[in-house]
Amino acid sequence: MTFLQITSALIVLAGAFAAINSIYLRLPSAIGILLVSLSVSLCLLAMDVIWPGLGLSATMHGAVEIFDFSDALLEGMLGLLLFAGALHVNLADLKANWRVVLLMATMGVALSTVVAGVGFSWITGAPLMIALVFGALISPTDPVAVLGVLRAANLKKSLETKIAGESLFNDGVGYVVFLVLVGIAFPASDAHGMSFTDAVQLFVQEAFGGAVLGLTLGWGTYKVMIKIDDYWVEVLLTLALAFGGYQLAIWLHVSAPIMAVCAGLLIGDEITSHAMTQKTRDYVDAFWKLIDEILNAVLFLMIGLEVFAIAFSMDAVVAGVLSIGLSLLARLVAVFVPITLLRPFRSFSKGIVPIMTWGGLKGGISVALALSLPDSEWKPLILTVTYIVVLFSIIVQGLTVARLARRVG
Repeated sequence: MTFLQITSALIVLAGAFAAINSIYLRLPSAIGILLVSLSVSLCLLAMDVIWPGLGLSATMHGAVEIFDFSDALLEGMLGLLLFAGALHVNLADLKANWRVVLLMATMGVALSTVVAGVGFSWITGAPLMIALVFGALISPTDPVAVLGVLRAANLKKSLETKIAGESLFNDGVGYVVFLVLVGIAFPASDAHGMSFTDAVQLFVQEAFGGAVLGLTLGWGTYKVMIKIDDYWVEVLLTLALAFGGYQLAIWLHVSAPIMAVCAGLLIGDEITSHAMTQKTRDYVDAFWKLIDEILNAVLFLMIGLEVFAIAFSMDAVVAGVLSIGLSLLARLVAVFVPITLLRPFRSFSKGIVPIMTWGGLKGGISVALALSLPDSEWKPLILTVTYIVVLFSIIVQGLTVARLARRVG
């Protein structure tokens, strides 16, 4: 199958599975599509065991490899998804909660990486640096999954802003931390290895470079939009900003996810809204909401199909189950410590720690990062464990976080 044929098949399957969910399951769309996709994948695997001559697993495995999930998400879909998510986060509300968001997206990611990494090393016997790479890729909460659940959870606005803002930024920071640790843990993937100074320089270049690029491109786009009064041209400009800015960030070796978030926040802010007429604003909002929903459907369909790329073994499954608790513990530390440090200076919503801990969903980004690891003896184990943690997070946590919020919030 060609790339275009596989893309067409994904769109068709996403539409079909979304219809099945809407008619029969009536779950949040992303979770429902994932469940249908996973169920179909498991049925195909079972049929392959019963009738091995069909070769279903080999065919699906080949199709999954052709449509590289890691590249498709990290170098394509992620920029659009982050831009769409940031576009609908109120910048004024985010400014009011910037201390919480900043601490959780920096200190929280660091603490989570260490806790998850040390625990993974203890569970599996992996070298500490390899284990810290796992900690880095499992620490970021997936803004795609989180924002989708928040729409249905009906949380207090301040709490929703904290969760959404932290999720958007810790994704970018976590990606940078992952790149740094991969450079240290897998020196063969870098001809010169990476010293501590190189690691710090890379972090600063990626994180701050991405923020500066996103704000610069967003402001430039805003200035151009002031001079235009054609809604379709302005919608096209936002699409060009998301696509072109993301690829430019990759070319400049700065954080593309952080670029997309900063650009989206700037374009969606009320200060820049006067660059658009109300008609244009409505079209921009509707367009990006539609893009968000379509890409969400395809992404969660792909997560379900990725089961064909996983090499399951009993040891890996046991490690995956244990790592579910480990990832929740790491998330609890990442939430509890920053909030405890800030409590003397501000008040917090009731139940914020359990809600943000349970609502910190892992998603496709963690799977994509695991798939992007250099080949090594530990990669299959890390990929399997990551996949198990992500499935539990999206399905179990995603379906119960709204109930938890109503109970303790």
